[in-house]
Amino acid sequence: MSENPLDEELRSQVHRAQPELLMPQAVLSRTAEELAGKYTGVFSPQTVERYVFESYTALRRTARVHTHLTTLAGRFAADRLTALAQSRGAAPKDVPEVLFVCVHNAGRSQMAAALLDHHAQGRVHVRSAGSAPIHAINPTVAEAMTEIGLDLGAEYPKPLTDDVVAAADVVVSMGCGDACAVYPGKRYLDWALDDPEGQPIEAVRVIRDDLDARVRALLRELTTVPA
Repeated sequence: MSENPLDEELRSQVHRAQPELLMPQAVLSRTAEELAGKYTGVFSPQTVERYVFESYTALRRTARVHTHLTTLAGRFAADRLTALAQSRGAAPKDVPEVLFVCVHNAGRSQMAAALLDHHAQGRVHVRSAGSAPIHAINPTVAEAMTEIGLDLGAEYPKPLTDDVVAAADVVVSMGCGDACAVYPGKRYLDWALDDPEGQPIEAVRVIRDDLDARVRALLRELTTVPA
């Protein structure tokens, strides 16, 4: 048996499809070992390692620059594992979980997540994802958010996965149709907003401000204590 157990079918698929993964394999394995320590008693080392390698493969499909991809894969896997633990009742959910979904996870969903996270100040936990993510955040979107003091520099497009949907209390979709899995007991919202892709900064500001009003209203609903 190998020292770093990984589902053999997944390993063979990854290596056949992407032989260049061999180079960062040691880094990914170390990342998996570190995460496994954090999830002792919740997930097996095999499950953690599978999530790390799956996350790397998913991000690599759209990445154009691979310099920091192993680091992003570790972040993505950790967030997915936390979501999975929450959905199974193995991790606490101290605040409402909100998931924003758009097509590319490069514009609307990223803006909405940043705005809600900023206004909530820890009262809500926010995630975002894309039904067909691309390689980077829309630069005009990033510029529009910088104008109001919110930096998207550390953010990156992420694929939509069942684990983050299962952990969410509210799922807000923006132009992604039926791509999001439906789970009972969750609140689903569909916000009709223009896509900022290809739009000038003036139009993106309008979309940003529309989102700001919507997330503020959602935050009031989620944090109002019943009488």
